[in-house]
Amino acid sequence: LDLDGATHTEEPIPLPPGWVAKIAPSGRTFFINFKINKTTYRDPRTGELTPLPTDSDNENQTISLSSQISDNLGPLPTGWEEKLAEDGRIFFIDHVTKNTSWEDPRFLNPNLAGRKTEYSQDYKYKYEQFMKDLRRGRTDHINAGLKMRLRRSAVFSDSYNIMKKLDRNEVKRLRNRLWIEFEGEVGYDYGGVSREWFEILSVEMFNPYYGLFEYSAVDNYTLQINPNSGLCNQDHLSVFKFIGRVAGMAIMHKRLLNGFFIRPFYKMMLGKQINLSDMECVDAEYYNSLLWIQDNDPESLELTFQVEEEVFGEHTETELVPGGKDIQVTEENKAEYINLVIKWRFISRVREQMTHFLQGFSDILPLRMIKTFDEGELEFLMSGIGVIDVKDWKDNTEYKNYRPTDKVILWFWRMVLSFGDEMRSKLLQFITGTSRVPYNGFKELHGSNGPCKFKISKSGSPESLPRAHTCFNRLDLPEYSTYRNMKKKIVTAIEYSQGFDGVD
Repeated sequence: LDLDGATHTEEPIPLPPGWVAKIAPSGRTFFINFKINKTTYRDPRTGELTPLPTDSDNENQTISLSSQISDNLGPLPTGWEEKLAEDGRIFFIDHVTKNTSWEDPRFLNPNLAGRKTEYSQDYKYKYEQFMKDLRRGRTDHINAGLKMRLRRSAVFSDSYNIMKKLDRNEVKRLRNRLWIEFEGEVGYDYGGVSREWFEILSVEMFNPYYGLFEYSAVDNYTLQINPNSGLCNQDHLSVFKFIGRVAGMAIMHKRLLNGFFIRPFYKMMLGKQINLSDMECVDAEYYNSLLWIQDNDPESLELTFQVEEEVFGEHTETELVPGGKDIQVTEENKAEYINLVIKWRFISRVREQMTHFLQGFSDILPLRMIKTFDEGELEFLMSGIGVIDVKDWKDNTEYKNYRPTDKVILWFWRMVLSFGDEMRSKLLQFITGTSRVPYNGFKELHGSNGPCKFKISKSGSPESLPRAHTCFNRLDLPEYSTYRNMKKKIVTAIEYSQGFDGVD
């Protein structure tokens, strides 16, 4: 084969060892050097570039490429070109360095061109209606709001002391315009200072150092109420009422709390029932014990309707029902036992704290207003989405029965890159159970048994939806035949995760 593509009868010159010639979908010949895993259009035998395809061939290539992708990710960096390999994988050519790569160079762009926030129609409608209702309950008139002068070094205590003195009528002013002033700092609060106040205050309120909240049993970033908060602060119930007010104010003022809670916390706010599956990502050891009891005859364990725990080194016992220490757990009553343990673990131990939190919250915002949301949407509403670094996510992902360069994996990350922040967070929440990322990025993602990186596993038929295992941060992703079908299946699984059994 010579430069103009004409075929001669003489034997072709063999390629150097480790090289293979291929035909791109455009019809142009390219070469792969397996020794250094690089591809090039330059023929290693002659040093010349292979001829460009004809215009008609380019047109066919465009159709083939567009049939696999449907996202406008914005322009590629200068000198880059996007191509489709024979097996359907998209690859990229850097004409400046004359290198090719399976990774989209736009992953390195922190301000991805064309990126937008995507909402499901259902959530968008709920949110818009909720905001309309909020506007009816507040005013930004200067005389209707509240001004607070605080020490920056004592934001928590100063804010608490001011707000606990407000009577019923004065509390209503918290729904309106806030004027925050830090001592020794000159300036007017047009929203920026109050936004900073919410940020600083929420970091302080949720700091486990104060003993009001603690991290869940499986990670160091998801919070739950400390059932022993009264031993840390004698005024803890008054403080929980204050925290509830701040949470209501944050929603009323469209601010975000710097804290994310376990799923049962949001369910309690919504008045929803907590079940065994909710325990899995909060306390894996307890979950596995109860799951074993659910699936087996527990009589050999000689359990009774009593639970034990250790509080500051002291062993305590609590009866789940009157006389529970004398009631043995049997095959007949084990379902009741499991339900009572769940109720004790999440509700009974923190009932007073949660009651005062909700009292404070309802001082600002009626609880009926948030019940249009589910627990995942309420997390978004209270704590926001955050900016997810897709490159960091991708770089800290492990694979089972897939390789990073497999077609479906390349498609998956292209899809994530095409999502807006809200949809990326929904995907992360679908797979890991939370929309937030640890402070130091995806490398510190936790599962039910400690540190656990994000995983993608080849599993399931191409006709089925992907399945998420939230406590192991694992996505079971079938080997779909096209990009469009894969994206449709994943989006469907995300949007309907509350109503199908694809999450466990």
